[in-house]
Amino acid sequence: MRRVLPGLLLLLPPLLLPPGPAAATVPAPPARPGFQRLGTHGPGGSPGRRLAPGVPPRAPYSGAGQPGGAGAAGFCKSRPLDLVFIIDSSRSVRPLEFTKVKTFVSRIIDNLDIGAADTRVAVVNYASTVNIEFHLQTHLDKKSLKQAVGRIAPLSTGTMSGLAIQTAMEKAFTVEAGARGPSSNIPKVAIIVTDGRPQDQVNEVAARARAAGIELYAVGVDRADRESLRMIASEPLDEHVFYVETYGVIEKLSSRFQETFCAVDPCMLGTHGCQHVCVSDGDGKHHCECSQGYALNADKKTCSAIDKCALNTHGCEHICVNDRAGSYHCECHEGYTLKEDRKACAAQDQCALGTHGCQHICVNDGAGSHHCDCYEGYTLSQDNKTCSVLDKCALGSHGCQHICVSDGAASYHCDCHTGFTLNEDKKTCSAVQEAARLTSIRDACGCEATLTFQNKVISYLQRLNTKIDDILEKLQANEYGQIHH
Repeated sequence: MRRVLPGLLLLLPPLLLPPGPAAATVPAPPARPGFQRLGTHGPGGSPGRRLAPGVPPRAPYSGAGQPGGAGAAGFCKSRPLDLVFIIDSSRSVRPLEFTKVKTFVSRIIDNLDIGAADTRVAVVNYASTVNIEFHLQTHLDKKSLKQAVGRIAPLSTGTMSGLAIQTAMEKAFTVEAGARGPSSNIPKVAIIVTDGRPQDQVNEVAARARAAGIELYAVGVDRADRESLRMIASEPLDEHVFYVETYGVIEKLSSRFQETFCAVDPCMLGTHGCQHVCVSDGDGKHHCECSQGYALNADKKTCSAIDKCALNTHGCEHICVNDRAGSYHCECHEGYTLKEDRKACAAQDQCALGTHGCQHICVNDGAGSHHCDCYEGYTLSQDNKTCSVLDKCALGSHGCQHICVSDGAASYHCDCHTGFTLNEDKKTCSAVQEAARLTSIRDACGCEATLTFQNKVISYLQRLNTKIDDILEKLQANEYGQIHH
């Protein structure tokens, strides 16, 4: 598994550009495995980093202090680094060419977030001798750092690349010089720029630097020795070794290193593929999340609505009702109403609300329940709401003066107390003597006729009885004669 920038050492050898027309006649060496070659029309790309499909390559800088790519702003933040430039300033590097090397360094600095908690930069200048121009802790702001780069002067003859790497490892990448310790997990990076062949052994010292956690980039210019570049750089070589033909082209590398040191934010680029929410985790990493009411699917990108009612995480006291798009609402059982929190339920007094449906009487049973009852003389029907007449006498609406006698469902007749008789209206009562008096008053002449009739009837009955007696005597005598005959 590839280690990501445990330490980055950039060794920049001076670039040799033959003056005048001769420069155009110098044949370009053939491309070799492990090299990235940059010309005036070099392909776009990024050393040490592969952009996601659809991420536009950044254009090279158009001037000092200007961001490298049109799409760079807002899409990435440089990762904190302890970065050391190792630049070859031997006599083969002419003053104008050395200025271009310093411009190249300044352009890379422009792309970095410089500060005590961000990237710290040091420069090691070498030829036959080695000079640390400034340490990692010396300049912690971009302005003073670039001013210090601009003041660097070339040294003398000789190309002691191995000594320069060893000096950087032993003196520049130390905690005392401003490097952050292993616990900080800050990558150590070195970029070497050279235009010639090392005059000392670089293989072993570069191996020790890589083993110490320093990531080495090698940039060769013009007549730089390709094999030496390969011995210096970290693996994979095609991402850590670069070659340019002239100093005029070296500036294009600044945009390549911008992408190398930049943590591209796929959330801002729109290349994340998240259905709902993209969350940037830094260092170019991200993860997807879902809106409320949704859960992340197994593909870690798309989202599905959550059935919170089924999950029993809804908090509804009575009933949870699923709505579309992963939402829900709470409802209550009959006889209850939803409280202000939209989750708990309170019992309703349906009798007070008038929603009971009872014909006569609603009785509240508490806890939101009720039952129906009927007035006296009525009974509850099978629907438990309406009422039927049970005893009209009991209702008190019968109109009887004395006694109401129930004759069955909805039927009755009136009667009177002892000594009273029912009047013709079948409801009121009168005393018996009073009734007789009233009768005699009404029919005074009818009394005499009645007595006469009664006397006649009595006389007739007496004569009838006498005849019956005679008949009985004759029957008895007849019966006696037959017995003794």
